[in-house]
Amino acid sequence: MSYKTILVHCDASRSVGGRLAVAAEVAQRFESRLIGLHAREPFEVVSYVDGGMALGPLMEAYEAGRDAAEKTARAAYEKAIKGQSFASEWRVTEAFSDDALAVNARYADLLVVGQADPEDVAGSRGDLPEAMAFATGRPVLVVPKIGALSPVGRTVMLCWNASRESARTATDALPFLHAAEKVIVLVVDPEVSADGHGQEPGADVALWLARHGVKVTVQRDVAADASVGETILSRAADCSADLIVMGIYGHSRLREFVLGGASRTLLESMTVPVLMSH
Repeated sequence: MSYKTILVHCDASRSVGGRLAVAAEVAQRFESRLIGLHAREPFEVVSYVDGGMALGPLMEAYEAGRDAAEKTARAAYEKAIKGQSFASEWRVTEAFSDDALAVNARYADLLVVGQADPEDVAGSRGDLPEAMAFATGRPVLVVPKIGALSPVGRTVMLCWNASRESARTATDALPFLHAAEKVIVLVVDPEVSADGHGQEPGADVALWLARHGVKVTVQRDVAADASVGETILSRAADCSADLIVMGIYGHSRLREFVLGGASRTLLESMTVPVLMSH
């Protein structure tokens, strides 16, 4: 199993360069085809004008802004792939970013997006990472807005709670797990049950990974006064993990997302890339 096709979101945000650097390095490592996707988002009349305002000048200004954003995104993409040997492709679509990414990601093995940055007006919708995890059926690699050290995935922390979501994400992460120098299975506040953790929490998934040729160590922890999300981030820092693998928990309703506490904490406070699936 490998990532043969990687789709990366290319917008005009200030973090796009760091995101593209990660995507390019991963594509080079796995000999993937890298597709950069830029969405020229439609003009929404209701959001900008009332009935008494002239539409023409606003439309012209909006089109100029779209052209500038596309130019910025394309320049960042060309910079990231310069000198690389993997196959690459640039795509531009007339659609909202989340709709375009959701459709295109279904024909890729991995989607790379950026962490939400509320202070960046050029960024995309703030819940894009979780929207893509719910909509695509593909693993989503979220790159922190501060960027990431390269290469990503030398030391991987796999968060395991014996749920469907964690099983799905562990499978989606197998290429990274195979390539890693060190894999740590982190189990926080485990409870042994017939339909969850076995008698030795973490041992079952470690055995499954071993059959795939992945060497792991299991670390059991207690959240105590901290939240599970805070505990994950703390342990990732302790072991110098450069990739966190975690299932995303929650549900979507009419384009709004209600996430579990650990998922929300990681997406808001992440300092290293997070690979997640739903």
